[in-house]
Amino acid sequence: MWKKKIVLSFLFYLISALGISLTIQAGIGVSSFNAFNVTFATLTHLKVGTVTTAVNFAFLGTCWLLDQQRKIQDYLIILVALIGFGFVINFFLYQLFGSLVFQNYLVKIVLFILGTIIAGIGTGQVVALGVLQFPIEKFCTLISERTRYSFQFYRYLVDICCVSLALGLSISYHLPIFVREGTVISLFLLSWVISWSRKRGQQRILRIQIKKLESE
Repeated sequence: MWKKKIVLSFLFYLISALGISLTIQAGIGVSSFNAFNVTFATLTHLKVGTVTTAVNFAFLGTCWLLDQQRKIQDYLIILVALIGFGFVINFFLYQLFGSLVFQNYLVKIVLFILGTIIAGIGTGQVVALGVLQFPIEKFCTLISERTRYSFQFYRYLVDICCVSLALGLSISYHLPIFVREGTVISLFLLSWVISWSRKRGQQRILRIQIKKLESE
């Protein structure tokens, strides 16, 4: 069962990366975290997936230092998943979608919403399976356990920092602004889809466990 969860977690991790690629390709702004990644990638001429992986590595390394119950196996699995995550973003964004240009604004909106839904479903399923964690969420959880502030407080703080850094870099270096209407859409839609997907995943896992107990 554990091996199956690992495989499914990797699959949904990559599905989430596909969704993120679509939101970036839409060109109407991205989520707060990705706004920083895309802005920094534009500044440094690195690929977005590469920057995303590097930033996630930084959060994962911090988690390793904070986590008193850390297990090397768990962190290695997340490490491999993050490498695949960045690779998939780069593949879709620069190889598969690289030549696609969308001029119609309505099409861009639809593409962004579709990407957000796909990313949210993938993320929600990963959370439901409970095997892999996204480094930012793990970081916020570890910090909240050591302070009087909640997980939500730190998660929003990360978003605010990412948006501020993205805007600061764009203004300072005269780069395109990636904090746009897509960022607002993502703020409301992504959390809802993740929550919905997580609940569906947990219900499915519960049904499987009940059937397994009944068969025994």
